[in-house]
This record gives sequence, C-alpha cells and structure tokens, in this order.
Amino acid sequence: MAKRLATEYVNAKLQLTNEEMAKFIQLFEEQQIHLQVLVLDNGNQELVLEDVAGREEVRLTFERQQDYYVCVLSCRLVQPRLTNAMRKALSAFRGNAIVNRIYSHYTMIYHYKNGSVHQIVESSNTGERVVFEFKDTLGQLERVFRSRLIEREIGLLSSAVNELLDLRNQTKEAGEIRKIDERLTDLTHKLFILEA
Repeated sequence: MAKRLATEYVNAKLQLTNEEMAKFIQLFEEQQIHLQVLVLDNGNQELVLEDVAGREEVRLTFERQQDYYVCVLSCRLVQPRLTNAMRKALSAFRGNAIVNRIYSHYTMIYHYKNGSVHQIVESSNTGERVVFEFKDTLGQLERVFRSRLIEREIGLLSSAVNELLDLRNQTKEAGEIRKIDERLTDLTHKLFILEA
C-alpha cells in the first residue's frame, strides 16, 4: 500500500455555532492533539493545533460573523494524527473543502460538501480519472415519482375537460352552459399550470 506523503487542505471552510465551537475543541482534545485557544479582537478565535511530538502545527482562525465562527484555511499536513483529526473535524462539522492526499506517484483529490465526499479524482502524470462520484439516487427517484404524479393528474384533468366539452355540446340551457364554461376555465387553468 502506498504511503501518504502529505495532505493539503485547499480553501477548507467551516462554519460553527458557539455550541459547535466547544464540540470542535473537544474533538481535538479527544484526538490527543495539543491545543491552544487564543481569543482575538471582535470575539475572533485562533486555535493552534499541534501534534503530540511537536513536529507540526496548524493555526485555524475563526472570524466571528453574526452567530457563527467561520474559518477558511489552506494548509499542508504530514503527521498522521493531526491529519486524521482534521479529516474527522471536516466531516463532523459539515465542512467544505478540496483535500489533496499526496502519494509518491499520484494525488487523490477529495471534494467535500457539507462534510461528505462528493467526488474523488486520481491525478497522476498520465492525467486525471474520477474514482468516485456521489449520485443523489433517492433525489432522482423522488423527482421521477413527482413527475409521474403530475402526468397522471394531467391525464385526469384532460379527461374531465373532454367530458365537460361533451356535456356542453349536449346542453341547451344557457345557465348550465355558463356553469360548464366556468368549470372548463378552472380546469384549463390548472392544466396550463401543470404543463408549464
């Protein structure tokens, strides 16, 4: 198995509430990452994360924006413990990022959206190839189901319009014809909306 040389976080973005910020700090403490919390101007916070051996550190600056702490960072990590802690944090706190996992002959590029991997691309000297891509199968099935319901409703409305037209052709009384015309107007309006 190839040994990972480094992990790069490109424009990683986390947006945390006060409560989530406390849990975020706790996550790193549980991962046995040395942690310093610095409170800056305007309520901003800077977290200094350092692996236990002291060989690597990363600084995360969280800017206070209304009710959230927002951190946008790009960094390169080598130590496995710090790298794994960052991966867990990105996933647990629904972060967005492009993460390059660098190996000797290739790079695996992970695209995170809301903490989930949506695409993995292998990049090497020979080019790029998509290894994994998230497909919203449930969402697609739901859209198909809804479109079928609309098609069925259109069919029922069309049948009702045809019946009313037949009834209108057979009716001689002006009051009845007016009522039928009102119903036809309503039904054709509904048909127009559904078909649009």
